[in-house]
Amino acid sequence: KLFGTVGLLYIMFLAGLEIDFRDFQRNARKSLTFGFLTFAIPLSIGTVSTLYILGFNFTSSLLLASMYATHTLISYPIVSRLGVTRNEAVTITVGGTIVTDTAALLLLSIITASAKGELNAMFIAEMVLGLSIFALVVLWVVPHIGRWFFRTVEGEGTSQYIFTLAVVFVAATLAESAKVEP
Repeated sequence: KLFGTVGLLYIMFLAGLEIDFRDFQRNARKSLTFGFLTFAIPLSIGTVSTLYILGFNFTSSLLLASMYATHTLISYPIVSRLGVTRNEAVTITVGGTIVTDTAALLLLSIITASAKGELNAMFIAEMVLGLSIFALVVLWVVPHIGRWFFRTVEGEGTSQYIFTLAVVFVAATLAESAKVEP
């Protein structure tokens, strides 16, 4: 389980590194639309079909349907090797994957809290606050520290690799403290 999580985090990190941020910003609306549709449609169909065909309760149906509603970047290394990561469709797909994965992880956290009897206003407030802090750290603090680190430690491949992995794992830990999966 540990190596699977590490591998998935690393693949997602590499995909994020290879995305041109300007292309990503240019395609943000398309990525959000693609991500929303590829999450909402399978989630809706999966929930309804599981409710009525399999006879599960709503929470179980929602949990099962959330597996249909997310996708991963498992084929990304192949796309990268083929050199088509700058293609608009790939950028939109990666952005959509970020949306579906985030939505599925939030839904998983809410369902888990509900199953444990911990779903209340305090849980939601802690999750929103935790995710806000997480976003601030990952989108503002880490880039500043990263720029400083890579300017200061030039040419040290091993140190840069260890720093990068440390950032990935710290971000995963912060996500867990924000009540979502890494």
